[in-house]
Amino acid sequence: MGIRLLLLPLTAALALQAEDWPMFRGVNGSGVAAVTAAPADFGPAKNVVWKTALPFGHSSPVITGDLIFLTGAEGGERVDAGRGDKVIDQGGKLFTICLDRKSGKILWRREAPRPRLERYQKVNSPASPSAATDGKNVFIFFADYGLLSYTKDGAERWRTPLGPFNNVNGHGSSPIVHNDLVILVCDQDSGSYLLALDKNTGRERWRVDRSEVTRSYVTPAVFTPKSGPPELIVPGAYQVTSYNAATGEKLWWVRGFSWQPKSLPVIDGDMIYVHGWEGGGEAETPTETPSWAEALKLYDANKDGKIIQDEIDPKMRNSFYLLDLDGKGYLAPLDWDFYRARRAARNTLLAIQHGGRGDLSDSAVRWRMQKFLPNVPSPLIYQGVLYLVKDGGIFSSVDPKTGAILKQGRLTSALDTDYSSPVAAAGKIYLFSQNGIATVLKAGAQWETLATIDMDEPIFATPAFVDNRMYLRTRGALYCFEAK
Repeated sequence: MGIRLLLLPLTAALALQAEDWPMFRGVNGSGVAAVTAAPADFGPAKNVVWKTALPFGHSSPVITGDLIFLTGAEGGERVDAGRGDKVIDQGGKLFTICLDRKSGKILWRREAPRPRLERYQKVNSPASPSAATDGKNVFIFFADYGLLSYTKDGAERWRTPLGPFNNVNGHGSSPIVHNDLVILVCDQDSGSYLLALDKNTGRERWRVDRSEVTRSYVTPAVFTPKSGPPELIVPGAYQVTSYNAATGEKLWWVRGFSWQPKSLPVIDGDMIYVHGWEGGGEAETPTETPSWAEALKLYDANKDGKIIQDEIDPKMRNSFYLLDLDGKGYLAPLDWDFYRARRAARNTLLAIQHGGRGDLSDSAVRWRMQKFLPNVPSPLIYQGVLYLVKDGGIFSSVDPKTGAILKQGRLTSALDTDYSSPVAAAGKIYLFSQNGIATVLKAGAQWETLATIDMDEPIFATPAFVDNRMYLRTRGALYCFEAK
């Protein structure tokens, strides 16, 4: 009897924890909701419990108990940064926003410091990283400042400045909470690192140099082995790396990954699924690029051991800023080596079996897939099937044991690009395209389309599911839908 009484509060606590959506894409980023019902029939004026207007931002809703946390940018003007499709947000304010989950009422807003204005891609925003919560507090990252923490009531606990960052597209990595640490991937074109702060004080606990990789927009996942310490699985340009979550010690890595990854890893048992896609990485064989010594012979007209913009091939001059990673105005051997690595990188999805230390590139990969891969959306594993959505509305179900495609089809009403990641709830899969087209599928190897809905607004965020309700952020609002 005594043991049963002790187990009752523990069971209740676990049930409450399962209902939370504590980080981007839910528990450990899995994208799988612990609900028994989920709406399949909804729209801007259908099955809406409430709708709340929000400022601009791409962060996804994060939920604990009856609280929802989001970020946004308000005011200012998006100004051309003079580098391709890059812009700078001039004069806008950055906010953390807390809403009541039951009513949609905004409970509090807190403005973050903004000591600088970093450029970002037009489809990005200065409020793209999602929040993370430990159930008592919330943790926020803005690239224009750093990390901040608030209580559930909106009282600031601490602030830790970071940066400035060297990422031409702006940041997209979200923080995660593991035990007493707040962990953030700070990959960029020069000076990449992985950071862990004490969640109670905001002080640095450890920092790991990742100068072997360039920019990425990934959020890590935690792998908990049967023996050994919990591990952070961190995709990065050209390789996937595992770190001891408590200390930052590098444990193992797999080479042969793609450049500029954006999605988070998905873990299923002892398997880790991680993918990366970027334009130019579709070819099956690597692109040949001259060595640094050969490049100097071709381009170094004044023989000073450097390559400046006027010396480079005219076809490469407009994108010189993408080659000059540290912005010094010339190319050095490291810049050129990363350029060669980028051109040689192939888009790929890796199925990695956990086990071992050191370089596991030749031993841990069970299969790899190079076609039909997403750009931004993370993979989804649900009820023994792996799902992928590629720009243009190409949706695939895949056997996670072999990599064989089980079914592939085109979502004919959603032929645009996808930034939202797929989420599974109550036997259904939810997809949202940039143009605001929602597609609801019946989950399974031979998936079927149940509904197609036009939300009338662009969608970049990934929805959250709690207590049989879906919380969906569009360009200008947060919706709450309920299954009927």
